[in-house]
Amino acid sequence: MATFDDILEEAGKFGRCQKRVFALLCLVSMPWAGVYVGIVFQGFTPDHWCRDSAAVQRREACGWSREESRRLTAPLLNITGVLQRSSCLRYEVDWNVTESSCDPRETDRSETPTAGCTQGWEYDYEGRKSFVTEFDLVCSDGWLVDLYQATLNVGFLIGSIAIGYLADRFGRKVSFLMSNVLNGIAGILVAVAPNYISLLVFRTLYGFGVKGGWVAGYVLITEIVGVEFRRTVGVIYQMFFSVGILILPLLAYFITDWRWLQVVITVPYILFLSYYWFIPESPRWLLSQNRKSKAVKITKDMAKENRKTLSKMIETLSDDNADSSTASFMDLIRTPKMRKHTIILSFNWFTSAVVYQGLIMRLGILGGNVYIDFLISGLVEFPAAFLILFTIERIGRRLPFATANIVAGASCFITAFIPDSMFWFKTVVACVGRLGITMTFEMVVFVNTELYPTFVRNFGVSVCSTLCDVGGIVAPFLLYRLAVIWLELPLIIFGCLAFVAGGLVLLLPETRGVPLPDTIDHIEFPER
Repeated sequence: MATFDDILEEAGKFGRCQKRVFALLCLVSMPWAGVYVGIVFQGFTPDHWCRDSAAVQRREACGWSREESRRLTAPLLNITGVLQRSSCLRYEVDWNVTESSCDPRETDRSETPTAGCTQGWEYDYEGRKSFVTEFDLVCSDGWLVDLYQATLNVGFLIGSIAIGYLADRFGRKVSFLMSNVLNGIAGILVAVAPNYISLLVFRTLYGFGVKGGWVAGYVLITEIVGVEFRRTVGVIYQMFFSVGILILPLLAYFITDWRWLQVVITVPYILFLSYYWFIPESPRWLLSQNRKSKAVKITKDMAKENRKTLSKMIETLSDDNADSSTASFMDLIRTPKMRKHTIILSFNWFTSAVVYQGLIMRLGILGGNVYIDFLISGLVEFPAAFLILFTIERIGRRLPFATANIVAGASCFITAFIPDSMFWFKTVVACVGRLGITMTFEMVVFVNTELYPTFVRNFGVSVCSTLCDVGGIVAPFLLYRLAVIWLELPLIIFGCLAFVAGGLVLLLPETRGVPLPDTIDHIEFPER
């Protein structure tokens, strides 16, 4: 009996067909970067202060600058040892009866009572429109910005399980295309949302399709290449996410309205529907569903495109696991090694999401040039892919995976205690942390695929990666709320999580050079 890996030896393990499909699917990772961390630009919170319509009229009449106007309307507060103008309080002054002088020099208002912002806010954003400025999500409503990111991850959470199940039940290709239909519709609805509540609803739907489709594409490409190419296609597939990270600040720089930026991020998902004609279903999945004739046809087509000739061995093509093809959650936890893999991988997904998203969103609150900072931090991600490709076939999966976690954790701790005066040193250490957590994020995906059998692989990756989505829900609240107490406090939490994750990775088996498992017995009794 010939297995699919045997037939791939003849059909071509990474021939013209696989390269074409791989190139097409890599493009899927690029817009996901805009969806995942676009909040840095779409949810940009500029400097702001209470609006007072009477004070605005006086400013216009007297020709004051916005800064002079702010000085006269916003009280000075001691914020973490620094005197700053309040963003959420204003002097209670009746500008219609106060002195009519146009002298903008600050008068002593230390005894003047203050009040909250009752007429909205003014923003110093130089033309950039974010949903924060449009819906006034500042001061007591600031947590609603965290909710915007959290709802996306709620969508990821539900969608990755649902689409993961559908991909194992109805196929990788069908699930990929269905998710892109949803992405196109939901993405445009986000762009035209009339109010904040509808924005959250559409954003959740958007998340539902985006991640599930990405995972289905990832599993499809790893299932149609030979064992020695799995790690390369897996890492490069994710590296295109980093390409998207580099393109995002350039798009945001030129597209200053968050709604139009949303449209541009969504358009690729509509174009991906054309893949119906260009990508095949996974023959490995078809075999697991007892659909041998379709699997044979697709494999023959792949061989033809690769200019290879198949022997009669293809007629005996079979799958050991065809009789137990329905994936269930119990398959992931019923046996000891499967249970251990599920727990450790789930925790690593959680940690990767919290630390990765946290470090990126932190760029938006540091007060520097967000475009330059974002670009530099994005460039740091590329060495991660090359480090992985260089080490995992020489050293293996486990040690680089654990080391990346520990380096990320140590960098977070060290960055937290470097004084702001040592700006460049602090930036370099933070970038090393970003490099480490990027390596971790890229490795957890393909290690996950290598530790589950075929019939439950897509479902297993989807279930474990739901902890990534839980991490994504937690990350914005962890970052923005703890940063109010102390700007570096989130980094301490990130460091602790990464250290624990690195230690747990050392308990996983090494998968270098091991064929993809087809049954649970291949996991539990690898020596057989």
